[in-house]
Amino acid sequence: MAKRSSAAAAKAAPPARGAGLKAVAGDASAPLALDRIIHERVRLAIVSALAVHDALTFNELKALLDTSDGNLSVHARKLEDAGYVACRKGFEGRVPRTEYRITAAGRRALEGYLAHMEALIRRVGG
Repeated sequence: MAKRSSAAAAKAAPPARGAGLKAVAGDASAPLALDRIIHERVRLAIVSALAVHDALTFNELKALLDTSDGNLSVHARKLEDAGYVACRKGFEGRVPRTEYRITAAGRRALEGYLAHMEALIRRVGG
């Protein structure tokens, strides 16, 4: 029996479910395409809080999220490295002050993430 070439096999086989679909914001056909930067619980809480406030200080975020200094610092840095959050450090008198704001890219990422989650919920009948 002759072997079929891989190109012929690919032509003959039906496409896999969801194959060829590009993962876009709100596309529930690609549930694993969620933004992994935002998907983590503390980072989602940070960008969500910043989306409804013009700016929040480190201490305000820490109190709002009820998290430790180290935990907030690590997650805020990850968001900053991704370009989702802007950080400004300065002093208020002699006291250090760190302030965070969501960037335009962060707002788009959050909106895309929420649209994707809503599409997943609709797809499973919620």
